[in-house]
Amino acid sequence: MIDFLSLKKINDVYSEELKAACSRVIDSGWYIGGNELSSFEQEFADYCGAKYCVGVANGLDALVLTLRAWKEMGKLSEGDEVIVPANTYIASILAITENRLTPILVEPDEVSFNLPPEGVKRAITPRTKAILAVHLYGQLAEMPKLCAIAQQHGLLVLEDSAQSHGASIDGRRAGNWGDASGFSFYPGKNLGALGDGGAMTTNDGELASVVRALGNYGSYKKYENQYKGMNSRLDEIQAAMLRTKLRYLDHEVSVRRELANRYIQGVTNSELQIPVAARYEQHVWHLFVVKSPKRDALKAHLYKNGIHTLIHYPIPAHRQQAYRELSNCQLPITEAIHQQVLSLPLSTATSPEEVDRVIESLNQFS
Repeated sequence: MIDFLSLKKINDVYSEELKAACSRVIDSGWYIGGNELSSFEQEFADYCGAKYCVGVANGLDALVLTLRAWKEMGKLSEGDEVIVPANTYIASILAITENRLTPILVEPDEVSFNLPPEGVKRAITPRTKAILAVHLYGQLAEMPKLCAIAQQHGLLVLEDSAQSHGASIDGRRAGNWGDASGFSFYPGKNLGALGDGGAMTTNDGELASVVRALGNYGSYKKYENQYKGMNSRLDEIQAAMLRTKLRYLDHEVSVRRELANRYIQGVTNSELQIPVAARYEQHVWHLFVVKSPKRDALKAHLYKNGIHTLIHYPIPAHRQQAYRELSNCQLPITEAIHQQVLSLPLSTATSPEEVDRVIESLNQFS
């Protein structure tokens, strides 16, 4: 069986370095808020090109805390509208509703799966205060156009960069386009921890300070609480793991791009829609997602041929029980995408020979 993803194989390459990093933390006797975290925050901020990075417990918290901080700073108020792509993973929308803001679901571009600038323009109302641009599957949204729209209308821009570590446009990376960005370091991400982890990046020092306080029980100073905060911190061991793996991120992205190009060049089955990168550097191929009106039959065909695939994602947010209040939304493009997408094996643990086997099976499907 060709694995969709083998985290063991991915991390085996760095096994000795990861163990050494873990030992370093254990021997230090300092496990929360120490040198590993501060060093990772600076290194990751530098990598993204941003001034500040704040480590948090996970990617959802990175988004939740950023929106919450803007409320504390008076930039957002309860009920304000936040534009978000309708086909995103539910976490993007959870971050909005957790802050009692209103998600405005916009149909994605059918090729890139990201927010289309024209769709954003049509969705803006007097209550719109922010755009949450999700870089789905590893490809940056059209950030130059989205940022221009935001500037014209006085809107905040929050990047959901959970799948786009290292993606860039004209040398400007994910995490340095919007007013802030949320990252996930879930183990399966391109930059994955060995547990949960997340971070927000920004060039706004006040925002970074408020997010840090909110994630530390609402406290700037121990036992003095300015906000009704929460406990959301990236621990020392995960920071040490991420520092180790950050050094290899660009190489891993290059491997993903080579495998993605192998798929693009090799798949000739006209029944399948193959993903397209608007620009080479814009996509880091967190996922390689094809579309087929016969998705379930395709998935079964690949499994029969020893190939494991996944669906990202089978049910859109507005069809989830949790968001039954959104069930009246008419989003045919989004619903078609969720019925047709299939994610193929692609990671640094996937060999070129395995990709060729997947290609052969794809081309045989009818």
